[in-house]
Amino acid sequence: METEKDILLELRDGSPEAFEKLFHTYGGKLYNFILKLSSGDVYLAEEMVQNTFIRIWETRTSLNPDKSFLSYLCTIARNKLVNEYEHRTVEYIHREYILKFHSTIDNSTEKETDRNLLEEFIDRLIEKLPPARKQVFILSKKEMLSNKEIAERLRISESTVQTQLSKAISFLKEHLAKYYDHIISIVLIYVFVN
Repeated sequence: METEKDILLELRDGSPEAFEKLFHTYGGKLYNFILKLSSGDVYLAEEMVQNTFIRIWETRTSLNPDKSFLSYLCTIARNKLVNEYEHRTVEYIHREYILKFHSTIDNSTEKETDRNLLEEFIDRLIEKLPPARKQVFILSKKEMLSNKEIAERLRISESTVQTQLSKAISFLKEHLAKYYDHIISIVLIYVFVN
């Protein structure tokens, strides 16, 4: 009878069969775990399971077969879920408001100035990203391409696209957080006035 440790050792050696066994054993449990954390978001749960197992395959050589694989899976999935929610928050501000402002006519000089300053600030932050990360971010957020489309265009893997986007979002989030109160006040003005 093959133990979990045996399967993990096989996976470390690059066995697709071992990977498939682990997926069939833990995929459903991980799905239910994420489903609870995401308040029943079926699509997100499926995506997180897929992304978590992609991560497992990519880092298989560093797996520790003496530790609980399920705990390790849940930790990766939880971190990915947190990153996804952070990503969505920044994306919400950026796409739903900043990009929407381009088509909004606002008669208030002060509000228009605030909006322009915020757009310029975000654009300056984007310029500070490393070239490859900046390119991925612009293709995703300004040209609205999917991760798959970006991967095909740049000839890189979808997981690389996701990693670059996550790092870009973290960078923007970190710098936007310094001006959080001011940004929220601008967003609220547009929510309730426009």
